[in-house]
Amino acid sequence: MAPLTLALIYLAALNLLTLGLFWWDKRCAIERRWRVPESTLLTLSLIGGSLGAKTGQGIFRHKTRKEPFRTSLNAIAVLHIGFLAALVLPEFRASVMELLTQTAGYVLGLAYTWVVSA
Repeated sequence: MAPLTLALIYLAALNLLTLGLFWWDKRCAIERRWRVPESTLLTLSLIGGSLGAKTGQGIFRHKTRKEPFRTSLNAIAVLHIGFLAALVLPEFRASVMELLTQTAGYVLGLAYTWVVSA
C-alpha cells in the first residue's frame, strides 16, 4: 500500500475515533457517568484527529465553553491547518522556513552574545 494511502486511512480512522469519543463523552456527561479525560481527547486531536474533534464539538455541542480545553483544541486545529498549508503551498513552506531560519539565527546570536559577555 502506498504511504499516502496509509496516511489517509490513519487520519480517517483517527478522526472517526475522535468524533465517536466526543459523542460518547457527551452521552456520559448527560447520564452523569464516567467521562473520557480531556487529556485523551486533546491527545487524539494533536496526533491528527482535530477535524473529528472540531466536528464533534460542533455537532454534539460538547465542550464549547470549557476553558482551557476550547482554546487548546482551537490551537491544535490552527496548527494542523498550518501543516496542511505547508504541505500544499510551496511558497508558504518556503516563507515559513525563512522565518524559522531568521528566528533561529537571532536566538542563537543572542545566546552567543550572552555566553561571550558572561
